[in-house]
Amino acid sequence: MTDSLTIRRASSLDALRGIAIFGMILSGTIASGMLPAWMYHAQVGPRSQFTFDPSIYGITWVDLVFPFFLFAMGAAFPFSIGRKLEKGVSCMHLSLKALLRGIRLTFFAIFIQHMYPWIINDPEDMKSWGISLFSFILMFPIYMRFSGKYPQWLRITIEYVSYGIGILMLLLIPYANERSFSLYFSNIIILVLANMAIWGSIIYIFTWRKKCYRIAILPFIMGILLSSNTEGSWAQDIMQYSPIPWMYNFYYLKYLFIVIPGSIAGEYLKEWLSILPQTPSIISKRLPLILLISISVIIINVYCLYTRQLLLNLIISIVLLFTLYILLRKKADHNFIYWKKLFVIGAYLIMLGLCFEAFEGGIRKDHSTFSYYFLTSGLAFMAMIALSIICDIYRYKIITRPFEMVGQNPMIAYVAPQLVITPIIGLLGLNVFLNIFNQNAYLGFIKGLMITALSIGIASFFTYKKIFWRT
Repeated sequence: MTDSLTIRRASSLDALRGIAIFGMILSGTIASGMLPAWMYHAQVGPRSQFTFDPSIYGITWVDLVFPFFLFAMGAAFPFSIGRKLEKGVSCMHLSLKALLRGIRLTFFAIFIQHMYPWIINDPEDMKSWGISLFSFILMFPIYMRFSGKYPQWLRITIEYVSYGIGILMLLLIPYANERSFSLYFSNIIILVLANMAIWGSIIYIFTWRKKCYRIAILPFIMGILLSSNTEGSWAQDIMQYSPIPWMYNFYYLKYLFIVIPGSIAGEYLKEWLSILPQTPSIISKRLPLILLISISVIIINVYCLYTRQLLLNLIISIVLLFTLYILLRKKADHNFIYWKKLFVIGAYLIMLGLCFEAFEGGIRKDHSTFSYYFLTSGLAFMAMIALSIICDIYRYKIITRPFEMVGQNPMIAYVAPQLVITPIIGLLGLNVFLNIFNQNAYLGFIKGLMITALSIGIASFFTYKKIFWRT
């Protein structure tokens, strides 16, 4: 199997990551207060007057994008870490690399949070837009991988000097509303990713050949999370202890319930890639139905859990999963074997999540429940099946290619709306034009789509130019 084939056939994972980033950007840029409630987080939307209300249960499509991204992060471990382990790189060396990656992501989380234009000045002005745009440019020498034609000492010098400039910016820039620099003021999404980059990677490093050990860690984390509610317990002490509270909190480890299943999906994907034949498989007539059911499982669960039709959701999910099992079970084709492996764990996690649904009051993203971890992980397995068919079998590149390219450059796409598009619009004096889109729900949605499309375009451009941000 050639390298080009490997890259082409592995595109489903990039697409999953890209779709998650697309959802993050869109959900954060559509106009607030004007769209239907299912267009926002279930606990922060019109039903709660856009204030956080943990008594509202259910999930929306918005609540899937972050766990899907975490799942894709775990699925990348067998490729980014597993291949190095296979080459004999020591576990300690890779653990130190994981720690370094987490530190770099933590800096990223703190830096971008301080560099948003509305943080620098309120109302935003030319200075705040200019600083935000410069901060985006500054991250290229920090996170970009330079080609081998430059000597290592020069690359390191440029990187460290850029870090120094970034630190000086954080310390010296006067912020709006009498705010000052704080290590505790960071982007929570990136901070969670930083913790998963450390702990998820270390767990994978020491259990890479033993899935059962990796899974066995999760009940212990669950036990501490549940027992920490007991006053005076040692579990509560562990939950509350942190030597560096601005970076690490035991509570973040709950997302390992998504990352670790993702790592297993990644191993199945890597195994599938290693046995692909030189010639394409015959496309089965079952594929459209498998694709339809895989997507339907996701849609039905989101809709019914949001509308709280719990028994109906359980019945439909069982019927759909059983049907999918029948479609997958008797095929000896290598693709079907791969999809069945994904299905078995995905179906198990979906049913486990539905059984846990009533626990903690009901499923919700914030404060996240165990049903949320199990169910979203299971739905991510279904998404992997669907995307494998779309990207790797049917190869609908005209649809999937933009998501694949964004999935290869998620950091650039994530910051593009606030650090590139908003500053450029402000510097060009186009704010008044953009405010026209705040008049009604439809225009507000179009505004979000425009900003999202521009962000996707920016990330895709740098991917096309082979310029990547990596930690």
